[in-house]
Formats: sequence, structure tokens, C-alpha cells
Amino acid sequence: MKLNYKIIFHFFGLLCLFNGGFMLLSTIISLVYKDGVTLEIFGAGIIVLLLGVVAMLMTKNHKKELDKRDGYIVVAFGWIVMALTGTLPYLITGSIPSFTDAFFETMSGYTTTGASILNDIESIPKGVLFWRSMTHWIGGMGIIVLAIAILPLLGIGGMQLFAAEAPGPNADKLHPRITDTAKRLWLIYFGYTAAETILLQVAGMSFFDAINHSLCTLSTGGFSTKNASVAYWNGQPVIQYIIIVFMFLAGTNFVLSYFAFKGKVQKAIRDEEFKLYFKFIGLFTIIAALIIYFKADFGVSSIDHPMVLGKAEASFRHGLFQVIAIITTTGFVTADYTLWTPFLVVFFFGIMFLGGSAGSTSGGVKVVRHMIMIKNGFLEFKRALHPNAILPVRYNKKAVSGDIVFNILGFFILYMLSFIVGALVFSMFQIDFESAVGLSASSLGNVGPALGDFGPVNNYSTLPALGKWWSAFLMLIGRLELFTVLILLTPFFWRNR
Repeated sequence: MKLNYKIIFHFFGLLCLFNGGFMLLSTIISLVYKDGVTLEIFGAGIIVLLLGVVAMLMTKNHKKELDKRDGYIVVAFGWIVMALTGTLPYLITGSIPSFTDAFFETMSGYTTTGASILNDIESIPKGVLFWRSMTHWIGGMGIIVLAIAILPLLGIGGMQLFAAEAPGPNADKLHPRITDTAKRLWLIYFGYTAAETILLQVAGMSFFDAINHSLCTLSTGGFSTKNASVAYWNGQPVIQYIIIVFMFLAGTNFVLSYFAFKGKVQKAIRDEEFKLYFKFIGLFTIIAALIIYFKADFGVSSIDHPMVLGKAEASFRHGLFQVIAIITTTGFVTADYTLWTPFLVVFFFGIMFLGGSAGSTSGGVKVVRHMIMIKNGFLEFKRALHPNAILPVRYNKKAVSGDIVFNILGFFILYMLSFIVGALVFSMFQIDFESAVGLSASSLGNVGPALGDFGPVNNYSTLPALGKWWSAFLMLIGRLELFTVLILLTPFFWRNR
């Protein structure tokens, strides 16, 4: 079957309309705060909208059929189209004059990585900063899932797109119709964002800082409006605890949030992945907090205002914040954790590979995959003792098919190979070992802060141009969970069948 190029480009046009629309929303922020770049952002929005209109008009006579192969192309190249057009506010306003840097910042935004090349964030116009946060928010749940909600208007079914875009192996549906699923997910997403904005403002943040940090928390992104990230509010623990709560929710399967709001709280609490996710955070926080308390030097600048509520509270808060920020791949920082003993550096590097829950906005491998691999590993011992026994892997009291187990094992092997190749390529740019492995793990897992020269208090501005393009590629394949992008690199995918 030949590719349906017309419907693919029609969809690209639709994505440009979304992108342009959100740019115009950033224009309003620019106008309100009188940052001097309102016309430039408005111009960028109009250009992208016109591109979308032209693409849709030129392909209006498309066949309204979308198979799985078309879906993969729409998702993978759709993200690239979004990133390319998303660079315009940076380029036209002059906030990021280099196209390479602008593309890196935009891809980091849409993939919710949160890695930045900006050296002085606070000097950037507020309209541009809002657009930067908005790229996180759009990418968080997936622009594809958003677009599915209106595809029926075009007479197109969206199941193929959802299969390619929905994060994680969890196939739970809120509603039989995929469009209704997308609408419910976005309603929860929007509700959480609004709630966090209000709470942060009440806690003492300005409205601008509150809405930006909410956009970046629920998307598990990590862009901040401050050079010091969330460490800027180290003297206001309530603000950090609010962000902790919403990072935790953002890293939880949104389907469980829906069940909880419908009164099925027990169903959410009993979910095996949620329980393991909660236990991981609890255990890792205890380890981090104890080491910070007994080993970290509170005299260094890595932890500001340690005596706000006492050393024990500060140790717990910073430990909890960084554990959740890295597990959920949000990437906010309250301190330079690379100064907290070598053990914690390796410890935080390790949990970069964990990831949040399937069906959340977080990156990484995802908790459910780790759980199924661990369960299958233990069952291998039993199978060795009882070779004739039928011992299926169970998840939420249901047997997991062998195909899913093999898919997860294949994903993990491919993920680790991608990490190794990623680090090898970074080392070719004369980057030291610690920085190279940190860059690879952070880019692939969409974490943001890495290690070494690219740690939590540094940024990616010193990365060579080719290194930025390589990092952006790793961000993309990590955000779309490897198969969606890497399958496009295989020759059999492009053969007409």
C-alpha cells in the first residue's frame, strides 16, 4: 500500500494551525507585559498559520484513510514540523539568533526535556519565555493526542495516531471512542495546570512565574523563568512542596487521575505500577535525604536557606524534590546535586533511566516496563526449576502476553544501545566521559540536567553545534519511545506493499 501523502501533509497543516494559534496566545502575554516584541511574535504566529492554511488547502482533496504506516510518519515528522516552525518566535525576536540554538531550544521544549542553551533566562522578553513554556505544555500530552479530538471533523479516525503517540505500553482507555479519550486527558491536564497556577500564586509567586512553572510542571518539562530554576524559591518551601505534588501527579498515569475523579479511588491506589512508582519515590527520597543530612555541606551554595525549617526539613525537601524531578524527568532543580557526594551523583544518574508511569507526560523507560522485566526475571528462576510449568507474568492480576513481554525486553535493549551509541557520539566532540554519559542519558530520557559540564547549574550552550543536533535527535526518539522514529530508518518501512 502506498503512503497517503496528501493526508500526511494535510495533518502537518493542521499542526501548523495549532502552533500558530498558541503563538498568538503568547502575543497576548507579550502585549500585557509590554516586553517590546509583541509584533515580532505576532508575525511569527501569522507566518505559521499561513503555512498551515496553505498546506490544508493544497491537500483538501485527500483520501480520508490513515493506516498505521501513515500514522508513524505523521507523529515523527509532525514533531519535526512543530519544532521547525516553533523556532520562529526565537529567531524573529532575536532572543536566540542562531538557528541551531533555536531548534535545540524548541525541540527541548516539545519533547519536554528542559535542556536549555540560554545563559541569561531572566533577560529574555516575557512573551518569548511564555512561548518557551508553551512548547513544553503542547508537547507534554502530545500535540497528536490534542489533534485527535478534532479529527472526526475531517472524517478521519485517529486510532493509528494514538497507538504511535500514547506514551508507554499501557492500553487503558477512558472511553471507547479515541476522540473522547483525548478530550478527557486534556481536560485533566488543563485542570491540573490551572490548579497549580492558582496555588503557586497564593504561595507567593507572581502570576507570570506561576503560570509558566505550571505549564512546565504538568508537562514534566523543566524550563524555568529564573536562572536558578526553582532554587530561586529556596527560602519559600511551600512553593517547592506545591511543585513536588504536581510533579508527582504529572508522573502518574492520567487514566488513574480520571478514575480517582470519578470516585474510583481504590482502582487507582491498587494499580501495581502506581504502587511501585510511589514506593520508588519513598525509598529513594529516604536514601537521598539521609545522605544530604549527614554528608552534604550546608555551607556550600548548593542548598540555600537550610535553616528555614531546620536542617532535617531542608534535607528531606531537597532530597524529595530532586528524586521526583529526575524520576518524572521534569528536570527542575533546587540545588546542585553533583556537590552532594559521589554516591548521590551516581544515584541520580541511575534513576534517570527509571521514568514515570506509562500514560503520564514523563519520559524515560517507565515504571511498568521495569516492573514487568523484574517479574519476568524472577519467573525465569522458577521456570529453571519447573521447566514444564506455565508461569505467565501478571500485571494487575491479569496475565501479560508473551508478545508484550518480548516487546518490553526489546525496547529496553534498544534503549540501552541508544544510550551507549549516544554517549559514543558525544565523546567524538571531545566531551569527557562523565559529561558524555550524562548528556546521553539526559537527552534520551528527556530529563534536562545532566552531569559534568552540563550539570544542574550549567546549561547546554557550550555543546558544539553538531552535538546540539545529536542531542535533539536523542530527545526526539526518547520522547516518541524509540520505535516510532527508529522504524522510519529501516528500508522495509518505505517499501510499497
